[in-house]
Amino acid sequence: MAALAAEHGLPKLGSRPALTDYVRQLWGRRFFCFGLARARFRSQNEQDRLGIAWIVLRPLINAAVYGFIFGLLLPKSSRQDNFVASLVVGVFIFQFFAACLTDGAKSITGNSGLIKSLHFPRAVLPFATVIEQVLALVPMLVVMLVVALATGEPVRLKWLELVPALALMTLFCTGIAMIAARLTIHIRDITQLIPFLTRLVFYLSGIFYKSPGADAKGGQSVLATVLEFNPVHVYISLVRGAVIVGEAAPAHTWRLGIGFGVVFFLVGFVYFWRAEERYGRE
Repeated sequence: MAALAAEHGLPKLGSRPALTDYVRQLWGRRFFCFGLARARFRSQNEQDRLGIAWIVLRPLINAAVYGFIFGLLLPKSSRQDNFVASLVVGVFIFQFFAACLTDGAKSITGNSGLIKSLHFPRAVLPFATVIEQVLALVPMLVVMLVVALATGEPVRLKWLELVPALALMTLFCTGIAMIAARLTIHIRDITQLIPFLTRLVFYLSGIFYKSPGADAKGGQSVLATVLEFNPVHVYISLVRGAVIVGEAAPAHTWRLGIGFGVVFFLVGFVYFWRAEERYGRE
């Protein structure tokens, strides 16, 4: 019977399609993906009095708290020149990463009813999660630029670098979301560990301090090396370079940003696709 079905091109129910077919199916569901993201974005905080304003207020309050604490604790020499703008950029960009990772990890396990009732490429779910966070990032970018202007930064053409910088970070975050989504169906406890992981990344991303210089022996310090190869710090540096005078990102940071974005997206996509037939069954 299986041979007869194969002879007539009837695929096994729940089987994984070829990668090229999967990409084509995903493209065909793009409007569903965007619609799902928009619906979830609109439903955020709809029960609260301030509603969608909390999307901006939460990271802004976080930035104010961190600014108050670390502005007092850290010596001025350890902080960026425009500390307020740098801190806001760092907190907002980190928030985008953390939300993509946290919500991406739950994109399959949290939608089991949808998966069992409708047939569509499961990658739609982590994709929709990232698109939802991109929609949330837009008002944060407006506030970020207003803060930059208020702290003395000029309007300049270099702001246009925000587009490629954030496009690369979106690629990276999509890959991370797909990896986390698949890992979570195997080990549900991962969602309990993610808050600790994101906190570690937060403190190792140079959000409220400068990258340290050379160590006592004249070489690059361990922390400087960690920062250089931390993807989140790389993307924060690219955005700061676009917004803040004197924070221009060197060419090798752009190369790292391109590399992290492309590699994580491709690896994440293939890794997620390879378990397509298992989603909704575990």
